[in-house]
Amino acid sequence: MATKKRQFIKKRQDYISWDEYFMGIALLSAMRSKDPNTQTGACIVDKKNKIVGIGYNGFPIGCSDDKFPWTNKGNNPLKTKYFYVCHAELNAILNSHGHDLNGCRIYTFLIPCNECAKAIIQSGIKEIIYLSELAAMYQKNKNTPTVLAALKMFKSAGVKMRKMRARGKITIAYKE
Repeated sequence: MATKKRQFIKKRQDYISWDEYFMGIALLSAMRSKDPNTQTGACIVDKKNKIVGIGYNGFPIGCSDDKFPWTNKGNNPLKTKYFYVCHAELNAILNSHGHDLNGCRIYTFLIPCNECAKAIIQSGIKEIIYLSELAAMYQKNKNTPTVLAALKMFKSAGVKMRKMRARGKITIAYKE
């Protein structure tokens, strides 16, 4: 009786990294935002690479997307979006439904603002992975007090920040 050789099949080599996977989730989440100017998303991940919170920028529950302003310019700040919109990072924390976020990491497109920095630090998140520091919005705001305060708080609280190094692009296409 002839012995059959077992063929060993190697795993795929072109799979995406954990960083690419979680940043992809954050970017996909951003597509839920109704903001006509800036769509951002965030994904919080625990030490075991389990997603524990996802969010995108938008108005709080119960605040109609049709009755609050989406504009980012104007003389009256109450007629702009800034006093009403919850940022993606804050929404991801709020959407974690009581999970212990201590030691978690958060994936987000831009470096968080000072208000989100406070929530990130208080929740126990220890690492921020961001995709872009060169986005138009960040370039315009990188030396503003809100960004400088966020960076100062992160450094003081020992929250690590790391720019993600993407290897390529991910495309999602729905087909029947």
